[in-house]
Amino acid sequence: MKKLGWHFLSTVIFGAVTTLGAGLPKAQAALLVGNTESNNVVIYDERTGRYGGEFIPSGTGGLTSPDDLTFGPDGDLYISSGTDTSGAILRFDGKTGEFLGRFDQGGQLFRPYGIAFGPDGNVYVSSFRSDQILRYDATGKFLDVFATGTGTANGLNGPDDLLFGSDGSLYVTTQGSVADGTGGISFLFDSQILKYDITTGASSAFVPKATPLADSFDFVSFLGLAFGPYGDLFASDFANGIRRYNPQTGELLASIPTNYTGTSPSSNFIGNLTFDPDNILYTVGFDSTQGNRGAILRYDGTTGKPLPASGQTSSLFVPPSANLQRPIGIAYAPITVPEPGVTIGLLTVGTLWGARRWKRDRPQRLSDH
Repeated sequence: MKKLGWHFLSTVIFGAVTTLGAGLPKAQAALLVGNTESNNVVIYDERTGRYGGEFIPSGTGGLTSPDDLTFGPDGDLYISSGTDTSGAILRFDGKTGEFLGRFDQGGQLFRPYGIAFGPDGNVYVSSFRSDQILRYDATGKFLDVFATGTGTANGLNGPDDLLFGSDGSLYVTTQGSVADGTGGISFLFDSQILKYDITTGASSAFVPKATPLADSFDFVSFLGLAFGPYGDLFASDFANGIRRYNPQTGELLASIPTNYTGTSPSSNFIGNLTFDPDNILYTVGFDSTQGNRGAILRYDGTTGKPLPASGQTSSLFVPPSANLQRPIGIAYAPITVPEPGVTIGLLTVGTLWGARRWKRDRPQRLSDH
């Protein structure tokens, strides 16, 4: 999904499926989507949009509200899981979805969201409900609290996604909320994108304020981050839309509308982002008026042009589906999607390609995430 400068490339080797399904055409890549209301991760054919079933069954390893899906340099899949008063980072085999155990050992996570593998070899995790970023070593041992909110403007107010740039800087989206220490939050500040120097801990407001997009409920709620073509920084807005920024200056270069319901203001909200190697941009959304049923949207990452599936309108790649229940996390992975009737565990897949990332569940200002 993400990362300019932090893709850990490896050779992708695809094998045959030793079942009755062998020999049938298969997608050579997949989209993994985290459902925050069904507590599972599902898989879709990245080219056709065909549903491939559960990659990680509901509740596996205690999986709760999976918001961020991040592939580590080891090829394993790391997922943020938790509630307003607890949280964990769960580790899964990136090829099969097999549960490998809890990654974080120590520290306190409260509704974790973003996960990022740093150039220093450490793992950074945002703890949304405690306004903190925690740091772990490569084995999951807790090191320290890297940053914490102070309840002031331009601070770490409701941290969401984390993403390292090619210069080693850490980008962080914030919701603008302040935790009260008992699980509650107050919306006191602007949603922002912050930038940290991980050597000194110094931070600045990379995007201090954004104007609500036309179809939104008149607020901004930054969520996912991804680097796209030419190194530009893309940020999703839960309230509706995707923005594209100059990664050096923070200048807004373009905005992409994501209203697929046609309502005004839009009744659909937007989750995280991911790019495939062809610079196609994917995001997920859900319709709050239809039981939070979700959809997958697709765009040309260079031009921002919608790329709907055949027969679909707007930017709908996968139309609203009961298989998508308030989806937030999305990740690109070069693994084979099973044919109907073939379980994922029977697939032979290649080594995963990257520290790519996504994320999570967002509030409507009327309710939290």
